[in-house]
Amino acid sequence: MRTMQSWLDGYSADHRNRVNQVIHWICVPPIVWTVVALLWTVPVPSAFLKPGAWAVFAMVLAFAWYWKHSHRLGGALLVAFVVLALFTAWLFDVLGPVRLRWVALAVFVLAWIGQFVGHKFEGHRPSFLTDLSYLLVGPAWLMEKFLRRLGFKAHD
Repeated sequence: MRTMQSWLDGYSADHRNRVNQVIHWICVPPIVWTVVALLWTVPVPSAFLKPGAWAVFAMVLAFAWYWKHSHRLGGALLVAFVVLALFTAWLFDVLGPVRLRWVALAVFVLAWIGQFVGHKFEGHRPSFLTDLSYLLVGPAWLMEKFLRRLGFKAHD
């Protein structure tokens, strides 16, 4: 099994250009939110579940992957997931599922365009095109940098 440091090192190798790094700071968090928001709008049987159940299920799976690789990063990303879930639940109540879906879809497309522009500056294709696990590593890479800036050791 690869260590979190191995995943982060591999991701860092594809993200050395400063412009690309800034674009990732701008685009990765909204992409994560859009996945949560889009899953939040998927209908669920109201007799058994509440809106957002699919999003929560996906966040639990992602958290399990992070926790398996690093308890510190997993814990920090769990806090981020809770914030995203609360924000998305509020938007769901304010906008309703249809408008939330359209807003999330628009943000998703714009943020991914930004990501690919960043990789033009980088001169490398996105990491996830070589291994889909890198879709999970991107948010962890940013969280690791954020925690380091706050003075915390980011992972085990």
